[in-house]
Amino acid sequence: MTTNKSLAKVAVGLAIAAGLAACNNDNLTSLNQNPNNPTNAPAGALFTNAVNTTTARFLGAGYDMRGASLIIQHQAETQYSDEDRYQRLQSADTRTFFDSPYSAELEDLKKVAAKGLANGQPGVYGPALTMQTWTFSYLTDSFGDVPYSDALSGDSTGGALLPKYDAQKDIYAGFFKTLSKVSADLATDPASDPGLGSADPIYNGDVASWQKFANSLHARYALRLVNVDPATADAQLKAAFTAPGGVFTSNSDMALMPWPGDGTTNNPWSNFYKGRDDNRMSQTLMNILLANNDPRVKIYAQPVQDSSLYPGGYGGMPNGLLTVNAGAYGNTASRAGAIFFPGVTSYGTFGGNGAKLPSYIMTYAEVALIQAEAAERGLGGLSPGQAAGFYNAGVTASLKQWGITDATAIANYLGQPSVAYKGGVAGLKQIALQKYIALYTDGGQAWAEWRRTCIPAGLTPGPGAIVSEIPRRFFYSPTEVSVNGANLQAAIARQGADNFLTRVYWDTKPTAAPTCS
Repeated sequence: MTTNKSLAKVAVGLAIAAGLAACNNDNLTSLNQNPNNPTNAPAGALFTNAVNTTTARFLGAGYDMRGASLIIQHQAETQYSDEDRYQRLQSADTRTFFDSPYSAELEDLKKVAAKGLANGQPGVYGPALTMQTWTFSYLTDSFGDVPYSDALSGDSTGGALLPKYDAQKDIYAGFFKTLSKVSADLATDPASDPGLGSADPIYNGDVASWQKFANSLHARYALRLVNVDPATADAQLKAAFTAPGGVFTSNSDMALMPWPGDGTTNNPWSNFYKGRDDNRMSQTLMNILLANNDPRVKIYAQPVQDSSLYPGGYGGMPNGLLTVNAGAYGNTASRAGAIFFPGVTSYGTFGGNGAKLPSYIMTYAEVALIQAEAAERGLGGLSPGQAAGFYNAGVTASLKQWGITDATAIANYLGQPSVAYKGGVAGLKQIALQKYIALYTDGGQAWAEWRRTCIPAGLTPGPGAIVSEIPRRFFYSPTEVSVNGANLQAAIARQGADNFLTRVYWDTKPTAAPTCS
């Protein structure tokens, strides 16, 4: 009886609650809201999280240190060489490089941009659109045609649940349009715009700095088209160089991600080295540094354990070795520099305070070398007579970025016959090689530049590689096969077979590059 009475009371209570809810739809709706899972977050919090996520993704352990930096031979693998042989860089292994940005940082940045646009706040939407473009660039440069114009619209009325893949040519056109808008809008940013302030970990809400960054990215993407569409490259370089605010002019302008190093948000390279010890410096990069007496070698790398093995005590290992052969280099090749290590690791102490080392999203050194190449080619309103000045500025900026500030050391390096600027095609090769060196820690950009310039010359896979050429792109995600198959197949039909050796749009005319001969 007691149980029946209790059930009756519960039933009456539920009936009353239902009746009250029926009279107040707002209350009914509120019952379905989870206060611990809000659907509308502040723009600042979204932006901070997105920048943290995308920087760690593309300049961190997965995409960079287990992918692009191995492909481009900045680093090599000693204990587990599967990625270095491309065995574990196939579709099942790189799917997160494709899938995750769409559901994470790109979605957050879309929401930030929408909030800023709705409120007429360039200081909010400008940085979001700039970082969105930066993120999309790694996707398209790694895979080719990807969802872009339809992407991220599935939760909007009339949005595409199955987004089409845009041709890379159109994606780049979208980059130029977006970055031009950001630059122009930031030039007239109203005083009432609160911006992002301290929620912006890169520039702390400084709109002039974001303007320079947007223009500098514009120049990067313009030059990338130079082999396949030189007229567009020329026009867009000029647009970037003459846009309001200009491009980077010193190391103080660089876009970098500062890491607190508090154990939660650490430099992603430092996090990688804290727990594993199977990366070493690539012989390719080390031989270039050592051949030119490059002072960056002592920053980029640590001495080998047995200094008698190499002149000067530094050396790299070949890429793409079978695991049975690669293991020996664990004790005979240089680790990355101490500055990338968090001090004590799970396998030893290597000095450094790498947890707080910033990640370089884009550097002045790269921008100056872009200007040097544009000048040597007579593009973007620049002339060949300006090339040497930009080249020297770029090399100097990279040296100083990595802590080499002694004027004599810089002058001695620049004065070497192999480094002193020669001009012409020889000069273009020097520019490309210096960019390859300067882009250390950003394997994705170094990989893209090698595909465009063929520098370093003669780069080949290691003897254990599963293909006979350096990959030109990654395989598409297998997730897309099951959820967006028709659009994926249309992209493959347009672009070419889904494999390592199909070239993305801007890489389809290699003979047009004078540095490839």
